[in-house]
Amino acid sequence: MLQKIQRFGGAMFAPAMLFSISGLMVGVSALATTADIVGDLAVYGTPWYVFWTIIQRGSWTVFKRLPLLFAVALPIGLAQKQPARCCLEALVAYFAYCFFLSEIIKLSGDNLGLEYPSSLTPVSGITVIDGIKTLDTGIIGPLAVSATVVAIHDRFYDAKIPDWLGTFSGSSLVYLISFFAVFALAAISAAIVPHVYDVTDTLRHALAGVGPFGVGIFVFLERALEPFGLHHLLYMPIYYDNLVINDGIYATWSSLLPILSHSTRPLNELAPWAGFTATGWVKVFGLPAIAAAFYSTAKPERRAGLRVILAPAIIASVVCGVTEPLEFLFMFTHPGLFLLYAVLSSCLATAMNLFGIVGIFSGGLMEMAAFNFIPLMRTHAGAYLLALGIGLAFSLIFFVSFRALILVYDLKTPGREDHVANRAAIDCLTGSDFAKEQSPNDEVDSRSDQDHVLAERVIQLLGGVGNIVGATNCATRLRVEVADPSIVADNTSFVAVGAKGLIITGKT
Repeated sequence: MLQKIQRFGGAMFAPAMLFSISGLMVGVSALATTADIVGDLAVYGTPWYVFWTIIQRGSWTVFKRLPLLFAVALPIGLAQKQPARCCLEALVAYFAYCFFLSEIIKLSGDNLGLEYPSSLTPVSGITVIDGIKTLDTGIIGPLAVSATVVAIHDRFYDAKIPDWLGTFSGSSLVYLISFFAVFALAAISAAIVPHVYDVTDTLRHALAGVGPFGVGIFVFLERALEPFGLHHLLYMPIYYDNLVINDGIYATWSSLLPILSHSTRPLNELAPWAGFTATGWVKVFGLPAIAAAFYSTAKPERRAGLRVILAPAIIASVVCGVTEPLEFLFMFTHPGLFLLYAVLSSCLATAMNLFGIVGIFSGGLMEMAAFNFIPLMRTHAGAYLLALGIGLAFSLIFFVSFRALILVYDLKTPGREDHVANRAAIDCLTGSDFAKEQSPNDEVDSRSDQDHVLAERVIQLLGGVGNIVGATNCATRLRVEVADPSIVADNTSFVAVGAKGLIITGKT
């Protein structure tokens, strides 16, 4: 079950990868059409204004089509067979779901407490999905449809049917079953979603009322769930759905950028709901300080090798917001350090919120610049300079805390290990010539060859092809399900051949 939940969370991450570039284009186009910044170029009707208005309209593609993106993206990570065909099946099934709900509302809207609009203008509880006036189910509706279709696809895509019904095999059969399945799902949605709106309003007011300390609790939980790959499930409804504000924090903040860029009022007064995206500050200020603590406490003879590992991991965290390369260096080997990391991350987010610094800060510098610094620096430079000061102060706290714990408790963090790679385990598992012939220092002709050799090594250490049941992945981790975990090599053996590390949970 845990593996399925992890796969589900990883699949939802796929659309989120598109947000940074879309946010960057929204921010740049908002700047380019602001007269206070570019002067007369931004006058209505000029070629400059026309060009950037068109660009801004196109920049909204991702944010205006979130339900469709989630419906299509889920099969990429979940479908076990022919995921590309499953994406098409999920998309068509989602459109059918929207049409079903549209007719249900049209015929029974009064009983559901919903008004079917006469135009394509959204009203309370009703949204427009590519011209279809349908029930507003946020991202939960498309995810439910897509997950249903994936389950049907994996069960029936290659089902054997009589030859004379061959036309209805494969995707045709999947869609036929999905058609009636999503009809039932639409009926259930129409019955319960209007009542969910009341619950959502209650949660929204509760979250808005807890203030900075609520943000701190959220950030702590988000970091604490990271080792299990479940953090996506926590932040998705807040960032991209209606839990905190209608349309989600990302879409609403993006739509308000032109207004925010003209106002000098504190951002926490203009958009207090935007504080929950403060998970990114630790990626910019905390993790580099932790890396510095690892480097400063490493054995001198190992620092050169450690630097090769830490430098690209720091860049990934600070610039792109991808934290796992650094977190995995201590996440499982030293849980106490990871708990400290989650607590300090929470404190950093709370401090930022207490000083009124809110916005889209869940990613690295690239995303922060797109949604905040580029469009808002002119009117809110003071807030961002204050954020820099707070962040640097916490960098010192992170560094001192981690360095002290490592030295006091003699923790074997990267560069301080006493053991060397266990080549004997590899020889025992794969034959005595493996370690000699397949050394990580072997020269290979290309990156492709290196990847192929690494893959062969890992497969052997997993017990061979026959022991592998299935594999999924997210941005930085490969999850493999095996038939017999007892014949899988140990962590040091995987590290010896060039992998970053191994964690075993049951058969995963």
